[in-house]
Amino acid sequence: MASMIMKLGSKSEVFHRDGQTWLCSTGLPSDLVVEVGEMAFHLHKFPLLSRSQVIENRINDYSSEDDEKCVLQFHDLPGGAKTFLLVAKFCYGIRLELTALNIVGIRCAAEYLQMTEDRGDGNLIMLSESFLNEMFGHWTDTIKALETCKEFLPYSEELHIVSRCIDSLAMKACADTNLFSWPLPENGIAQCPEGNHVLWNGICSTAKPQPLSEDWWYEDASLLRLSSYKRLILAVESRGMKPERIAGSVVHYAKRHLPLLCRQPSFRGRNHAAPRSLVSHPSDADQRNLLEEIVALVPTQKGATPTNFLLRLLRTSMVLQARPSCQDKLEKQIGAQLDQAALEDLLIPNIGYSMETLYDIDCVQRILDHFAHIDNEPLDPSNYIIDEGQLMGGSHPLTPMTMVATLVDGYLAEVAPDVNLKLPKFQSLAAVIPDYARPLNDGIYCAIDIYLKAHPWLTDSEREQICSLMNCQKLSLEASTHATQNERLPLRVIVQVLFFEQLRLRTSISGWLFVSDNLKNSQNPNGNLANAGNNTRVGAVRDHLVEADDIMERVSELEKECLGMKEELEKFVKAKRGWNLFLRKFGFRSKSKSIDPKTVKSCLLIQKNQSP
Repeated sequence: MASMIMKLGSKSEVFHRDGQTWLCSTGLPSDLVVEVGEMAFHLHKFPLLSRSQVIENRINDYSSEDDEKCVLQFHDLPGGAKTFLLVAKFCYGIRLELTALNIVGIRCAAEYLQMTEDRGDGNLIMLSESFLNEMFGHWTDTIKALETCKEFLPYSEELHIVSRCIDSLAMKACADTNLFSWPLPENGIAQCPEGNHVLWNGICSTAKPQPLSEDWWYEDASLLRLSSYKRLILAVESRGMKPERIAGSVVHYAKRHLPLLCRQPSFRGRNHAAPRSLVSHPSDADQRNLLEEIVALVPTQKGATPTNFLLRLLRTSMVLQARPSCQDKLEKQIGAQLDQAALEDLLIPNIGYSMETLYDIDCVQRILDHFAHIDNEPLDPSNYIIDEGQLMGGSHPLTPMTMVATLVDGYLAEVAPDVNLKLPKFQSLAAVIPDYARPLNDGIYCAIDIYLKAHPWLTDSEREQICSLMNCQKLSLEASTHATQNERLPLRVIVQVLFFEQLRLRTSISGWLFVSDNLKNSQNPNGNLANAGNNTRVGAVRDHLVEADDIMERVSELEKECLGMKEELEKFVKAKRGWNLFLRKFGFRSKSKSIDPKTVKSCLLIQKNQSP
């Protein structure tokens, strides 16, 4: 019902305006003047006092010794002169149109003038209430009426018009969308979902009406004033609406009314563009108050509100200098679901007074601390043990902690080039993530390498400190290869990487030899039975031998690197005897034994010759 109209009476229009005066042309001289604001209405006593108890009482109380007209003043009448004109027309029995835009004012004015059924059947209070009850069944008209209620406070609140509008809207927003048909547009002519056929008598001739989506009410709700919108959100929440749907409405409302939020980098593209109707730009103070109110409406359930939206709110709150309690609430809520965040959203520019670093490291540190405090997942060591296949590029289990670890490593790599980033802050961020949450340390190694490159003035002791953040044993083969040739790393770290890579390759070769022995022992002496699987076993052994050749080649390269490293270490030993302890720890002695590639290859060839 785009425009509901109630027609009362059939008399022609008898009211006309002359400047600031309204005159009633009935053929009888006016004996009553009603002043409302700056307007004066020259009317007649009987039509008005027969409908209004207040007007009758005022006329009876009015005393004048001469024959001058009775003058009444209603400067505090709800709706002012515009509404009184409609009331006067009703009293004269003239055609009256009741719409969603004027019904609230008429109802409040009728209550103010006490136009009850005691003054006659079908009085204005009863008629306006009947219209309101019918209007509450229509979503669009209820929205329009609710928006006009602010002009008639406190009467609209005392008459419970606002609360009834909110309850009507909340009931429809929470209702099952499958029970609704395609909504009617403003002109009252509905179309099928395809838009090609007109509904006749509510029935589509070609297609069945389709159910509405759950966000069908977001756009209309975003047009409400903040006070009305807050009451609507509280109403739908009390009716049990899902937090995800409430959060979706809050996001839509914020994007419409916070221009600064819409200009954030993540709100790009068609889906995140600011509404075209958003043409006004409120002041920073108004935006700050609005943002704080919106933050209070955001559902607190974990995962209900998108993390990127929370981070945009946090960034905007910093720009608008919102209250610390508002920012703290956002940081805690972001920390609770940090595993759902994206790296680009976490890069919050530093807008503080110090401007020490390019990005707000302290804010991310607080968010990480909240996550570490909230995350109470049970530790199962088996979930974080990695094998050779994972180090060679395989996958590893994804948990909230491991996802945050990847996020933090990426964040550290982004902020590491900042020359103003102090080593303690870098260490503090990286140390929040426990060692078990990084099945692979390639990410933290990359961040450390970038930091060392951007801070070449670090002392040897500081380089040792930052490199202690990574576990050399958890580097992939590619990362280990890069680390062994990285001149920015301390010598001790390079030796550790070489040691663990050599140890890992020795273990791999032992595994291939073990597999080859098992294949040989599993052969059946009975030729008739053994021939059936000969081809498969021979092919498997050949594959293992090829992989073993590659591994032996890598071992030879590592042996050469280790030999060169050992020669350099021996030079240091002559100057500092303390390196002896270091060499003993990693097994580098003058007569240490190493894998002989020729011996391993001959063993594998023997296995190959013995295979059928």
